Amino acid sequence: MASLGVNIDHIANVRQARQTIEPDPVPLALLAEVGGADCITVHLREDRRHIQDRDLKLLKETLKTRLNLEMAMTNEMVEIALNVSPDMVTLVPEKREEVTTEGGLAVTKNEKDFKKVLEQIQRPGIPVSLFIDPVQEQLEAAANIGAKWVEIHTGHYANASWADRPKELAKIKEGTAIARSLGLRVNAGHGLTYQNVEPVAAIEGIEEFNIGHSIVSRSIAVGLKEAVREMKNLINNPRQDPLFGI
Repeated sequence: MASLGVNIDHIANVRQARQTIEPDPVPLALLAEVGGADCITVHLREDRRHIQDRDLKLLKETLKTRLNLEMAMTNEMVEIALNVSPDMVTLVPEKREEVTTEGGLAVTKNEKDFKKVLEQIQRPGIPVSLFIDPVQEQLEAAANIGAKWVEIHTGHYANASWADRPKELAKIKEGTAIARSLGLRVNAGHGLTYQNVEPVAAIEGIEEFNIGHSIVSRSIAVGLKEAVREMKNLINNPRQDPLFGI
């Protein structure tokens, strides 16, 4: 049964829009835990557009579940990760001009630097996951540099047309199988919603889903605790959809 990591970046987005103190993502993360979140995910960006260093520190001190830190592969972020010691680090690509993460890491282009950062963070015992597309070459590169985890980018599936979605789903399913055959543990996330998560949740081998925007959006209507409960139920009890053949 897969677990659910709740990304709370968009709660911090609302706060930073007014440069004020509310809504505070830290107590709301605890409410997400009450709703069933197995992990809280935050992306500490170079420009600090949403999550702040203060948030990261307090989350590490107060969470009862796990803290997953998404970060770019920079010296500054490596130092922060080593100081805070989250329960997992997920390396993600990052561009200042993007609204949200646009794709997976290109591990094949710079295996040497990825391996160096991986070893730095994993040396004190912090697991590292690489956010990558479900492409065999990238998965093999991740295994070659010593990664133990990958997070498969589900954005292409989430953004695909109705006609193309089965093809994108098949790529995720195949990518998960390849990753597992290479000895990699698999998480997944990006763009997943209440409407599209179930076919992905039915794929065997994915251990955790990281979902944020859809849950935070839903929480405006029903409250954060209930929004988390609803998403957790879809992941744990996905309906079999004949359209996707699963």
